Amino acid sequence: MEKEIKKYRIETTRLKNWDYSNFGFYFITICTKDMKCFFGEIKNENLIHSNAGKTIEEEWLKTAEIRKNITLDEFNVMPNHFHGIIVIDNENIRKDEKIINWKPNSLGTIVN
Repeated sequence: MEKEIKKYRIETTRLKNWDYSNFGFYFITICTKDMKCFFGEIKNENLIHSNAGKTIEEEWLKTAEIRKNITLDEFNVMPNHFHGIIVIDNENIRKDEKIINWKPNSLGTIVN
């Protein structure tokens, strides 16, 4: 059974001792299941976003609007994955503004 679980488990690329709520520029990639093209398709060498792809972009942009500790950098919604650079700066956020979920203001909480 353990061998079967390991077969389908992708090891994390996260640093074991890093606090992902620390100040930093973080590069994020999120892939669709089985790399299916849920976010759009390429037609005549142009990317045409699906409704899901448009929603991904809208929600990404809202991230900086609803979180004062976040700055967004470059991002790209592709047919089967998303890339983005997010800047976390919790050093200048007041304690009463912190999000009470997972680890407050961490990369995992923001992506969730």
